[in-house]
This record gives sequence, structure tokens and C-alpha cells, in this order.
Amino acid sequence: MKKVLMLCMTAGLLISSVESIAQEKIKYSKEDLKIMDDDLFDEVFVGVSSKKLATVVLKDGTKLEGTATNLKRKKGQIYSIDIKVGSGKKQTYESDVISEMYLPISGMAKASKVSKYFGNVNNFGRKSLKDSANPDEVFVKNVKASLKNKKDEQEFLMQLINPEFSSLIEVYADPNAKETGGISFGGGPAISGGVTKSYYVKKGDQVIWLKKSDFEDQYNFLFGDNPEFMKQFPYNSIKWDHLSYLIYQYTKLAS
Repeated sequence: MKKVLMLCMTAGLLISSVESIAQEKIKYSKEDLKIMDDDLFDEVFVGVSSKKLATVVLKDGTKLEGTATNLKRKKGQIYSIDIKVGSGKKQTYESDVISEMYLPISGMAKASKVSKYFGNVNNFGRKSLKDSANPDEVFVKNVKASLKNKKDEQEFLMQLINPEFSSLIEVYADPNAKETGGISFGGGPAISGGVTKSYYVKKGDQVIWLKKSDFEDQYNFLFGDNPEFMKQFPYNSIKWDHLSYLIYQYTKLAS
């Protein structure tokens, strides 16, 4: 009996030791942290130009090219849009019949983003001014989601902001998302802050509203099925600001 107890105690110590190693904090180099701080997500735009052509693809495969107006939204997400093709009449399309859209960005929306870019010194390192000033359109997809994880699921048209690394985890804009606060001196650009605090994230068939405050609770859902990733990027060694980099690396490791 004593031998059994000793074996159990030894096994327990080994398991404890392994868990300790797995949870050991990793200290990344300054060069690594600089890369991890880069914001790889596309800029979020809500201002749509009614003077340029939009492309709308319906679920039945029909492709429409025309001017887009009267976008109706809930919590910032599109659920209805009017499209006028050529000299025809405007027609209203609900989100449940649309597969995806390419919407032209208004000049005012671009100008607002450029102004915001120069309003926070952190943007100079995290984002590219080109991404704020030069995109011509945004890519929008049909997503069935519960707004803020509270309402019944409904189909919306959301901007995909990680199109280049979205094969495993899709990240969609939350137009009403708040940002972390910053400090400004003498009316100059803010120092720190300016990091988006929520997104809609789709992995597999599940879509969640992911908030900064819920990041730790959802970390295993996002990345826990890849042991190598969890070893390289344990939660206690990263921060919310690294989300785009983490999703990029998670996708890369799985390829």
C-alpha cells in the first residue's frame, strides 16, 4: 500500500512539474516584441461611397455591380442594403440573401482614418498609413452571429479584417468597438492606447464576440488545439495587443 501511495505521489509531482514547465513565462526579445506589436488586421471602414461601384454576390451566385446606398445596421453590422444597377431602380437586399460584398470606401472615411492615425503615436509603429489612406474597398461576408453574445443569432454582413490569414480563424470588425485609452500632453498625439477592445471571431462553426476582458477565458478555444502554438505562446507571456500576430502564427503553424 505504501508503495502505491509513493508511486501516486511521484506521479503527482511529475504532473505538477510538467504543468509548471508548460506555464513557464517566456521572455521574448525586443525584436520579437516589436514584430508581435504590429497590427496585421485590415483597417475598419464603415463609410461607403455611393458614387463608386459596389459588387454584391448573392447566395444563388448572382453578381450585381451598382451603387450602394441606405445601409441599415444593428450595433454597426449591416443587415440590409439598397443596390442600383445601371439605370435601373434601387432594390433592397436583406443580409440573408447575400453571400459577400465589396464596398467602395468614401473619401471622408479615408480622411477620418488618416486624421486618427496621426492622432496616436502608437499607430506609427503598429499600423501602416497606407492601409488607412489607400484602400479602395472593404470585403464583407455573410456571418450568422449573436450581437455581443446576447441576442438571437441573425445573419449580418461583416467586414473580414484578416483576409490573408483567415483559413482557420476569421476575424470580423466590430464597428462599435471601444479602444484602450491613451494619454495626451499639450494637445499633441496620444501616447499609448488606441487598441481595439473587441471583435467578432469565427472558428469552425462558432462565432463569438471576443472582448479584451474575455481573452484569457477564450484563449484555449482559439488556440488550444495546437500544442506547439501553446508552447510558443502561453497566455501568461502575451497580451491582447498581439491578437492579430497570434492568429497569423497559429494559421502558419498549422499549414
